Amino acid sequence: MYTYCLFCETNKTEFIAKTISEMTGCRALCPKQIQHTWAKGGGTRDIVNDLMPGYVFLYFTDKADVSLLNSMQHVIKCLSSTAGEYEMSGQDEQFALMLLEKNGVIGKTPVYREGQMIRMAGGAFEGVTAKILKVERRLSRMQIEIPFARQLVKTWVEYEIVEPETT
Repeated sequence: MYTYCLFCETNKTEFIAKTISEMTGCRALCPKQIQHTWAKGGGTRDIVNDLMPGYVFLYFTDKADVSLLNSMQHVIKCLSSTAGEYEMSGQDEQFALMLLEKNGVIGKTPVYREGQMIRMAGGAFEGVTAKILKVERRLSRMQIEIPFARQLVKTWVEYEIVEPETT
């Protein structure tokens, strides 16, 4: 499998992916992410957003000369390594192959809000229930109030080590 990546005009990625796939027979993906959001009236709903706006990943069974795609309308450039190679390698290739394995869609991100009860799923306080005081969505972290030594202690934790409390 040979992997390549194009940087395109953001609102044209779906068009570019479809056109190149039809022209060459390759697999082309515009990575997406499913995100939970709070809906009006309570509850959550899922929305699909671009994971990497402007990027199209290409997957060929044989080595391809993707430099020709640089002249395609709405393509800004084919990404290349410092050595001038268009084929992805190393961690970039691993990321591209992970996207292919997931059909270009990354799973849901958790939605947390102030006042919600959570349970620590990792770290030193694993299994302990805590209350969310503040949420910093951009940094994927939250300030919680956790019981310790017969008092409530405030601390910051990452989304990755908590899960919603189920009653």
